[in-house]
Amino acid sequence: MKEDRSCSMEIINLTHKQPSVTNRATSFAINFKELKEIWIFNCFQGCQNVMNRKQVKINQISKIIITELGIKQVSGLMGLLSSLSLIGRKKEIHLYSPRGLENYLALSKKYSQTNFRYNLYVHILTAGIIINNDLYKVYTFATGLKFNFLLILHETYGKFKSDKAKRFNLISGPLYGQLKQGKNFLAPDGIIVKSQKFTKHNKKGKKFTYLIDQYCGRNYLETQKETRIIQQTLQSNNINKQLIQI
Repeated sequence: MKEDRSCSMEIINLTHKQPSVTNRATSFAINFKELKEIWIFNCFQGCQNVMNRKQVKINQISKIIITELGIKQVSGLMGLLSSLSLIGRKKEIHLYSPRGLENYLALSKKYSQTNFRYNLYVHILTAGIIINNDLYKVYTFATGLKFNFLLILHETYGKFKSDKAKRFNLISGPLYGQLKQGKNFLAPDGIIVKSQKFTKHNKKGKKFTYLIDQYCGRNYLETQKETRIIQQTLQSNNINKQLIQI
């Protein structure tokens, strides 16, 4: 991971009602500002109108995650995918959902005679890790036919103290990069060069969970430790938009 690379998140509630035990059909967007990348969780009928009012740029949508197969979760999906094709979208989109949505999409494209100008990759949700890159990981765990999600932003390396490295006559180059990554070295004279002496403290990664199940189970108790629950974030003080700096 690059030095001092960070990611700010904006969580935007797209539903008219706040999520609760009786209203689990939550739809929201996560805007990764520096990456210019937007994720959508569930897509109900009229979701595009809400995103337009809240100034969500649909052309930056890179991932769409469907938490369960229900009319309230997918009724606006084909409309959104078609709109992206109409505006000339070329970049691929990754769609994550329980098994069965691929049949719905195939039939919808057939009877509406719709073809997308971009590549649409459908990933079947299974328990475990579903997204993994340099900035974040996404895990899922299933409760029946529903899926809960855990988003973990990776730990970022502390700033490298290049001035201190020069004072110790460390030659700049690949060695600096290895020290930035937390690796230690044994010099020919027997001195141990420790990376922690030349880097500032790493920033611990943040965790966010999106919990659908209304009952507290083992997975719920284990994942809620040291994590922010997105449903509670959306409910707090009736705020529809909240900027979270990571």
